[in-house]
Amino acid sequence: MTAKAYILVVEDEAAIRDMLAFTLEAAGFEVGLAANAEEAQAQLRRRQPDLLLLDWMLPGLSGVALAQRIRANNQLVHMPILMLTAKGSEADQVEGFEAGVDDYVVKPFSPRALVARIQALLRRGGGRVAPHERLQCAQMVLDITAHRVTCHGQAVHMGPTEFKLLRFLMQHPERVFSRAQLLDQVWGAHVVVEERTVDVHIRRLRKALEAGGCPACIQTVRGVGYRYACELD
Repeated sequence: MTAKAYILVVEDEAAIRDMLAFTLEAAGFEVGLAANAEEAQAQLRRRQPDLLLLDWMLPGLSGVALAQRIRANNQLVHMPILMLTAKGSEADQVEGFEAGVDDYVVKPFSPRALVARIQALLRRGGGRVAPHERLQCAQMVLDITAHRVTCHGQAVHMGPTEFKLLRFLMQHPERVFSRAQLLDQVWGAHVVVEERTVDVHIRRLRKALEAGGCPACIQTVRGVGYRYACELD
Protein backbone atom coordinates (compact mmCIF):
# COMPACT_ATOMS: atom_id res chain seq x y z
CA MET A 1 0.00 0.00 0.00
CA THR A 2 1.32 3.43 -0.93
CA ALA A 3 1.78 5.74 2.06
CA LYS A 4 -0.36 8.87 2.13
CA ALA A 5 1.43 12.15 1.50
CA TYR A 6 1.62 14.13 4.74
CA ILE A 7 0.68 17.82 4.58
CA LEU A 8 1.21 20.28 7.43
CA VAL A 9 -1.37 23.09 7.38
CA VAL A 10 -0.39 26.35 9.11
CA GLU A 11 -3.47 28.58 9.40
CA ASP A 12 -4.53 30.74 12.34
CA GLU A 13 -8.27 30.93 11.55
CA ALA A 14 -9.90 27.85 13.04
CA ALA A 15 -12.78 27.68 10.54
CA ILE A 16 -10.40 27.77 7.55
CA ARG A 17 -8.03 25.32 9.25
CA ASP A 18 -10.88 22.84 9.79
CA MET A 19 -12.10 23.27 6.21
CA LEU A 20 -8.61 22.63 4.87
CA ALA A 21 -8.22 19.52 7.02
CA PHE A 22 -11.57 18.16 5.79
CA THR A 23 -10.75 18.93 2.14
CA LEU A 24 -7.29 17.38 2.25
CA GLU A 25 -8.29 14.28 4.17
CA ALA A 26 -11.15 13.73 1.71
CA ALA A 27 -8.58 13.95 -1.09
CA GLY A 28 -6.54 11.17 0.52
CA PHE A 29 -3.83 13.13 2.34
CA GLU A 30 -2.62 12.78 5.91
CA VAL A 31 -2.94 16.17 7.60
CA GLY A 32 -1.21 17.92 10.48
CA LEU A 33 -2.42 21.27 11.84
CA ALA A 34 -0.71 24.30 13.36
CA ALA A 35 -2.24 27.65 14.32
CA ASN A 36 0.94 29.74 14.14
CA ALA A 37 4.61 29.67 13.16
CA GLU A 38 5.76 28.55 16.61
CA GLU A 39 3.50 25.48 16.52
CA ALA A 40 4.57 24.78 12.95
CA GLN A 41 8.28 24.87 13.84
CA ALA A 42 7.68 22.48 16.74
CA GLN A 43 5.91 20.05 14.41
CA LEU A 44 8.60 20.38 11.73
CA ARG A 45 11.20 19.34 14.30
CA ARG A 46 9.21 16.18 15.00
CA ARG A 47 8.30 15.23 11.44
CA GLN A 48 9.02 16.65 8.00
CA PRO A 49 5.89 16.87 5.84
CA ASP A 50 5.77 16.15 2.13
CA LEU A 51 4.32 19.64 1.66
CA LEU A 52 3.71 22.70 3.82
CA LEU A 53 0.46 24.62 3.27
CA LEU A 54 1.24 27.98 4.80
CA ASP A 55 -0.94 31.05 5.42
CA TRP A 56 0.78 34.40 4.81
CA MET A 57 -0.92 36.34 7.63
CA LEU A 58 -0.06 34.57 10.88
CA PRO A 59 0.06 36.04 14.39
CA GLY A 60 3.63 36.74 15.47
CA LEU A 61 6.02 35.41 12.85
CA SER A 62 4.46 35.77 9.38
CA GLY A 63 4.21 33.00 6.84
CA VAL A 64 6.83 34.69 4.64
CA ALA A 65 9.27 34.96 7.56
CA LEU A 66 8.64 31.29 8.42
CA ALA A 67 9.32 30.31 4.81
CA GLN A 68 12.65 32.16 4.97
CA ARG A 69 13.63 30.27 8.13
CA ILE A 70 12.67 26.96 6.54
CA ARG A 71 14.75 27.65 3.43
CA ALA A 72 17.75 28.41 5.66
CA ASN A 73 17.45 24.91 7.18
CA ASN A 74 19.44 22.38 5.16
CA GLN A 75 17.06 19.55 6.10
CA LEU A 76 13.97 21.48 4.97
CA VAL A 77 15.37 23.50 2.10
CA HIS A 78 13.70 21.43 -0.63
CA MET A 79 10.34 20.85 1.10
CA PRO A 80 7.53 22.19 -1.14
CA ILE A 81 5.73 25.23 0.28
CA LEU A 82 2.32 26.33 -0.99
CA MET A 83 1.28 29.76 0.28
CA LEU A 84 -2.32 30.68 1.08
CA THR A 85 -2.83 34.42 0.88
CA ALA A 86 -5.28 37.22 0.29
CA LYS A 87 -2.32 39.18 -1.15
CA GLY A 88 -2.64 38.61 -4.87
CA SER A 89 -0.53 41.41 -6.34
CA GLU A 90 2.56 40.70 -8.40
CA ALA A 91 4.77 42.46 -5.85
CA ASP A 92 3.38 40.29 -3.03
CA GLN A 93 3.93 37.13 -5.05
CA VAL A 94 7.50 38.14 -5.84
CA GLU A 95 8.12 38.70 -2.12
CA GLY A 96 6.82 35.22 -1.38
CA PHE A 97 8.84 33.58 -4.15
CA GLU A 98 11.97 35.34 -2.94
CA ALA A 99 11.30 33.88 0.50
CA GLY A 100 11.30 30.40 -1.06
CA VAL A 101 7.60 29.70 -1.62
CA ASP A 102 6.98 27.25 -4.48
CA ASP A 103 3.44 28.29 -5.43
CA TYR A 104 0.46 30.44 -4.43
CA VAL A 105 -3.25 30.00 -3.89
CA VAL A 106 -5.07 33.31 -3.49
CA LYS A 107 -8.08 33.51 -1.15
CA PRO A 108 -10.92 32.89 -1.76
CA PHE A 109 -10.07 29.63 -3.50
CA SER A 110 -11.79 26.52 -4.78
CA PRO A 111 -11.04 23.37 -2.72
CA ARG A 112 -10.69 21.42 -5.99
CA ALA A 113 -8.19 23.95 -7.33
CA LEU A 114 -6.23 23.80 -4.08
CA VAL A 115 -5.99 20.00 -4.23
CA ALA A 116 -4.91 20.21 -7.88
CA ARG A 117 -2.12 22.66 -6.97
CA ILE A 118 -0.94 20.41 -4.16
CA GLN A 119 -0.93 17.34 -6.40
CA ALA A 120 1.03 19.24 -9.06
CA LEU A 121 3.67 20.31 -6.53
CA LEU A 122 4.00 16.78 -5.18
CA ARG A 123 4.30 15.33 -8.70
CA ARG A 124 7.17 17.57 -9.62
CA GLY A 125 8.81 16.93 -6.28
CA GLY A 126 8.88 20.65 -5.33
CA GLY A 127 10.87 19.25 -3.71
CA ARG A 128 12.38 16.86 -1.42
CA VAL A 129 14.27 14.06 -3.13
CA ALA A 130 15.33 10.91 -1.32
CA PRO A 131 19.13 10.46 -1.29
CA HIS A 132 18.97 7.32 -3.46
CA GLU A 133 16.85 8.87 -6.18
CA ARG A 134 17.83 10.13 -9.59
CA LEU A 135 16.53 13.23 -11.30
CA GLN A 136 15.65 12.82 -14.95
CA CYS A 137 14.23 15.11 -17.58
CA ALA A 138 14.26 13.94 -21.20
CA GLN A 139 17.84 12.81 -21.93
CA MET A 140 19.38 14.41 -18.84
CA VAL A 141 19.95 12.18 -15.78
CA LEU A 142 21.42 13.39 -12.49
CA ASP A 143 22.36 10.59 -10.09
CA ILE A 144 22.53 12.10 -6.60
CA THR A 145 24.19 9.14 -4.87
CA ALA A 146 26.85 8.62 -7.53
CA HIS A 147 27.28 12.39 -8.02
CA ARG A 148 27.13 11.82 -11.77
CA VAL A 149 25.38 13.56 -14.66
CA THR A 150 24.74 11.91 -18.02
CA CYS A 151 23.20 13.26 -21.20
CA HIS A 152 22.13 10.87 -23.96
CA GLY A 153 23.92 8.22 -21.91
CA GLN A 154 27.26 10.06 -21.97
CA ALA A 155 28.98 11.39 -18.85
CA VAL A 156 28.91 15.17 -18.37
CA HIS A 157 31.83 16.50 -16.31
CA MET A 158 31.35 19.56 -14.09
CA GLY A 159 32.51 21.08 -10.83
CA PRO A 160 30.74 20.56 -7.48
CA THR A 161 29.06 23.97 -7.50
CA GLU A 162 27.74 23.42 -11.03
CA PHE A 163 26.45 20.01 -9.92
CA LYS A 164 24.58 21.55 -6.97
CA LEU A 165 23.20 24.29 -9.19
CA LEU A 166 21.97 21.79 -11.78
CA ARG A 167 20.50 19.56 -9.08
CA PHE A 168 18.49 22.42 -7.60
CA LEU A 169 17.20 23.60 -10.98
CA MET A 170 16.25 20.04 -12.00
CA GLN A 171 14.33 19.64 -8.75
CA HIS A 172 12.21 22.63 -9.80
CA PRO A 173 11.76 22.26 -13.57
CA GLU A 174 10.24 25.19 -15.48
CA ARG A 175 10.33 27.49 -12.46
CA VAL A 176 12.29 30.73 -12.79
CA PHE A 177 14.72 31.62 -9.99
CA SER A 178 16.38 34.98 -9.45
CA ARG A 179 20.12 35.20 -8.77
CA ALA A 180 19.37 35.98 -5.11
CA GLN A 181 17.19 32.88 -4.78
CA LEU A 182 19.85 30.68 -6.35
CA LEU A 183 22.48 32.10 -4.03
CA ASP A 184 20.33 31.29 -1.00
CA GLN A 185 19.36 27.82 -2.16
CA VAL A 186 22.65 26.62 -3.66
CA TRP A 187 25.34 28.58 -1.81
CA GLY A 188 23.41 29.09 1.44
CA ALA A 189 21.62 32.05 3.00
CA HIS A 190 24.58 32.96 5.21
CA VAL A 191 27.26 32.92 2.49
CA VAL A 192 28.20 36.42 1.34
CA VAL A 193 28.99 36.41 -2.40
CA GLU A 194 28.08 38.67 -5.30
CA GLU A 195 24.93 37.86 -7.27
CA ARG A 196 27.01 37.87 -10.46
CA THR A 197 28.71 34.77 -9.10
CA VAL A 198 25.60 32.93 -10.24
CA ASP A 199 26.19 34.10 -13.82
CA VAL A 200 29.74 32.75 -13.76
CA HIS A 201 28.61 29.30 -12.65
CA ILE A 202 25.67 29.29 -15.06
CA ARG A 203 28.14 29.89 -17.89
CA ARG A 204 30.34 27.05 -16.64
CA LEU A 205 27.33 24.77 -16.31
CA ARG A 206 26.12 25.59 -19.80
CA LYS A 207 29.59 24.95 -21.20
CA ALA A 208 29.70 21.53 -19.52
CA LEU A 209 26.22 20.63 -20.73
CA GLU A 210 26.98 21.80 -24.24
CA ALA A 211 30.05 19.57 -24.32
CA GLY A 212 27.81 16.71 -23.16
CA GLY A 213 25.19 17.30 -25.86
CA CYS A 214 22.45 19.00 -23.79
CA PRO A 215 23.08 22.73 -24.32
CA ALA A 216 19.59 24.23 -24.23
CA CYS A 217 18.15 23.16 -20.86
CA ILE A 218 19.35 26.14 -18.76
CA GLN A 219 17.37 29.12 -20.01
CA THR A 220 17.71 32.82 -19.21
CA VAL A 221 14.52 34.76 -18.51
CA ARG A 222 15.57 38.32 -19.20
CA GLY A 223 15.25 40.60 -16.19
CA VAL A 224 14.18 37.74 -13.90
CA GLY A 225 16.66 34.88 -13.67
CA TYR A 226 17.18 31.30 -14.82
CA ARG A 227 15.14 28.13 -15.20
CA TYR A 228 15.64 24.49 -16.14
CA ALA A 229 13.59 23.53 -19.22
CA CYS A 230 13.29 19.91 -20.27
CA GLU A 231 14.46 19.29 -23.79
CA LEU A 232 12.12 17.67 -26.25
CA ASP A 233 13.00 14.17 -27.34
